[in-house]
Amino acid sequence: MGRKGKMGDLVIDSNYLDEEITVKWYLPEGFTPMNDYRICYMHDGDDYFRMGRIATLSDKLHTEMEIEPTIFVGIHYNDKYDRMKKYHPDGEKQEAYITFFIREVLPIVEDALHITPVERSLMGDSLAGTLAFMIASMYPSTIGKVIMQSPFVNETVMERAKNTSNLKGLEVYHSIGLEEKSVKTTDGKVSDFLLPNRELHGQLDGNLLAYHYVEFEGDHTWTYWQQHIEGILKQMFSEE
Repeated sequence: MGRKGKMGDLVIDSNYLDEEITVKWYLPEGFTPMNDYRICYMHDGDDYFRMGRIATLSDKLHTEMEIEPTIFVGIHYNDKYDRMKKYHPDGEKQEAYITFFIREVLPIVEDALHITPVERSLMGDSLAGTLAFMIASMYPSTIGKVIMQSPFVNETVMERAKNTSNLKGLEVYHSIGLEEKSVKTTDGKVSDFLLPNRELHGQLDGNLLAYHYVEFEGDHTWTYWQQHIEGILKQMFSEE
């Protein structure tokens, strides 16, 4: 069965990262710039398209009118080490990556699609979820919603959550698995994700426009993240 929506992409020659990066998107059926759209930018973009089945879910939820018209845009990494440098809150390329995202990805993609979105959201798993939160906390007037599935949380993230007073307009979906107590990370270490996420929950709860916190039965893998995406999209992108 063919797709109802339409895939597209472009290559951005980034001045901030000094590399070419492909950005992909999925437009809902009947897309026309004359209508209003939300736009959800996904870090770990290829993973969300492949393992997260975003295009399939977009078709389903738009057809059933379970979500408002939403464009899903994916940005991916070169390899796990490149991801670590760009996504980690203390990564050597994170500042440059965030500048690339705000100053190049947003205007270039939205100009290519000829839209001014009614709302921008960020979505990511693990380090990509952490990155989504870090960007939104820096640009609260640009980003309205964050979806972070099993984010990595360290002191840098906690300090941002504690010291950022501009989170009041942000809506966040935050999930963590009960079996995420021994997660092997890219640097070869084994870390407890559950306790730091509970600490982040304690800091964010009551300090956001809306906050949806979920602890699920499962571990730090796409097996569990994918199971929850349909419900997350309904929660975050349904008609208000």
